[in-house]
Amino acid sequence: MAHKLAFVGFGGVGQALADIILDKKETLKEQMGTEPIIVAISDVMKGAVYHPDGLDIETLLKTVRETGSVEQYPNVPGLKTGMNSIETIQQTNADTIVEVTYTDVQTGQPAIDHCRMAFQNSKNVVTTNKGPIALAYHELSQLAADHHVFWGFEGTVMSGTPALRMPKTTLAGNEITEIKGILNGTTNYILCEMEAGLTYDEALSKAQELGYAEADPTSDVEGYDARYKTVILANYVMGAPLDVSDIKCQGITGLNQGDIETAQEQGEKWKLIARIRKEEGGIKASVQPERISADDQLAAVHGPVNAIIYECDLAGTIMLTGAGAGLQETGFSLLIDLINGVRDRSLAKT
Repeated sequence: MAHKLAFVGFGGVGQALADIILDKKETLKEQMGTEPIIVAISDVMKGAVYHPDGLDIETLLKTVRETGSVEQYPNVPGLKTGMNSIETIQQTNADTIVEVTYTDVQTGQPAIDHCRMAFQNSKNVVTTNKGPIALAYHELSQLAADHHVFWGFEGTVMSGTPALRMPKTTLAGNEITEIKGILNGTTNYILCEMEAGLTYDEALSKAQELGYAEADPTSDVEGYDARYKTVILANYVMGAPLDVSDIKCQGITGLNQGDIETAQEQGEKWKLIARIRKEEGGIKASVQPERISADDQLAAVHGPVNAIIYECDLAGTIMLTGAGAGLQETGFSLLIDLINGVRDRSLAKT
């Protein structure tokens, strides 16, 4: 039986998932008990294509990579082009919408509307888009529940590293009293390079050259990216109804070489730490540079790597590290959600 997918957005991450589905077709049939079929693509830059019986993934990827447009897909009977994102969600026969549009973390749009429309049309959603979860988690979760559909967003915090599903499944039964971690690889890379002797500006330029930092690095270096990930963790894992505005946020732009050297002389390191903690009166969360002992577990996290620690009443201290970015890793996060979504829905029917 086919599980039909419609992609809203088909940039690097969407294409990475398509590559994975193509490469692991037989394995996925065994693991999911169904075959993932791509029936539609809608991308604001690359156009739109839909066939209810499915698109050939190899031909689709070759077409978009050679021409820049999915609408150059070979014309076959039943093929339709030109649908916008909302029409794709409403009018195609997809079971699941893969929402991988550009993240506007200020408004969460158009991704919030995409998720809302999918749920209202009884379609599952998997996404790597932080906006809907950070800004509209409770509304959209309730809407998904009301329509008995699955909503997966594993890739919104640590890409393919299972920072969300692990505490909800593997650590089930524990009370998690604190979550802390390094949730932005760009800033961690910059701080590590400053420890090696570079100035902030030199370290940032190197990060940009290597592709770790954007041309406009504001979201990373001012802590905004980590703050959105923190609010997702607070809401989903800790069950705390925090808004982005509730989280104290400070980036690394105020640190200089003198700060780094002083910490090193005293056996400490600077890290941008996201922290969520249960306290009397509720949950408190922050994102800010902290001086931590060189013996601290997070001090050993080097380069553009993410790490997260869960303090559990039964399991003790659990630390998870891994890539926080990368096309294949992020594509894999969508695959995690697809597999678990199918499994969860199957269990619900038994």
